[in-house]
Amino acid sequence: MKFSRITVDPNQMGGVPCIRGLRIPVATVVGMVAEGISENDILLSYPDLQAEDIREALRYAAEAVRERELPLVPTP
Repeated sequence: MKFSRITVDPNQMGGVPCIRGLRIPVATVVGMVAEGISENDILLSYPDLQAEDIREALRYAAEAVRERELPLVPTP
């Protein structure tokens, strides 16, 4: 899968995946979505972002999780 809006630059933000070369980490955007922050509020908080950036950040995160198995702790 190709991600045209996600960049990884070892000289920027320590190589953390970011949105379009901006200093906005994918994890920040995905975390905001996970906290229930609306797309509109995310875009207001980060005016350089576009709606498609948010969608691609979510696709990127889904692909990252798909690539490895995460240990799950059984619930009692």
